[in-house]
Amino acid sequence: MYIRQAYNYLHDAWRYIIGFVVIFIVWQLGSIPLLIAAMMKIFAEGGDMSVLEEDPNQLMAVLDSNLTVFLMLLSFAIGLLGLWLWVKYIHKQPFVPLTTSRKKIDWGRFAFGFGIIAVTTAGMTILDYNSNPEDYVVQFDMVPFLILAVIAIIMIPLQTSFEEYLFRGYLMQGIGVLSKNKWFPLITTSVIFGSLHFFNPEVEKLGPIIMIYYIGTGLLLGIMTLMDEGMELALGFHAGNNLVAALLVTADWTAFQTNSVLKDISEPSAGIDVIIPVLVVYPIFLAIMAWRYKWTNWGEKLFGKVSPPPEPEPEEQTNNLLL
Repeated sequence: MYIRQAYNYLHDAWRYIIGFVVIFIVWQLGSIPLLIAAMMKIFAEGGDMSVLEEDPNQLMAVLDSNLTVFLMLLSFAIGLLGLWLWVKYIHKQPFVPLTTSRKKIDWGRFAFGFGIIAVTTAGMTILDYNSNPEDYVVQFDMVPFLILAVIAIIMIPLQTSFEEYLFRGYLMQGIGVLSKNKWFPLITTSVIFGSLHFFNPEVEKLGPIIMIYYIGTGLLLGIMTLMDEGMELALGFHAGNNLVAALLVTADWTAFQTNSVLKDISEPSAGIDVIIPVLVVYPIFLAIMAWRYKWTNWGEKLFGKVSPPPEPEPEEQTNNLLL
């Protein structure tokens, strides 16, 4: 079982508690290059730093869009490095058993998760553009877009991998072995994942109802991980969602201001359109994956107990020593 294999490595409660704090701090320290770059630009242009006290989001508006995206994503790459080092040296756990219960990472599953959301997102965006062309502006500019594409293809998978390894990997296993069940880490990691998006500009623009979408997405990714006994589908799904979104469409009120193909200029509102993906689209994704990978025993995999592996019998221990 995916969670259970954490018992094979150092899994004391203090390692996970301190680990989460350390990894979070390393992640935040990764934002320092963005802060320095923005401050240098403001000083070079003789700007007033006091404006940032009123609106901290102005910090990212002073830089070139592609540079801002790169520096924003850099913090996640640094966080991923910190997580890898902590797991390797403090938990003595290789990255493969943090990723999956299989003997090696299944990149086919990663590709399937990536493809199902990438095709869906692109298709729905094209459909909406054709139905409501007045809501969009085509802002395609070859050179900035190609630079964005290089940055996004390299950095966005690092950003999404950090979030997946932290929530569906590190915390899912850690909380699972400590609580000795599966439903508690599923709920807890989903709520924490959603809560960390609370300060996104989308929440300020659309209101707290958007949190249903963020927490619901966390639940979707967590269910994928538990049902499939590994993170490959969730890793691919998350990367596909963010990469296609960054390249295809942007808006003035989103976290990523990119040189994408389209810009959404409509006035956003949050209501049933926030709830439909969680209650309708996400179950369809799960049904497709369940059919593709023949998932069974849903109750046990989502709500069952997490027990330590049985201790080997004395004779087995002797035989192992002889071998």
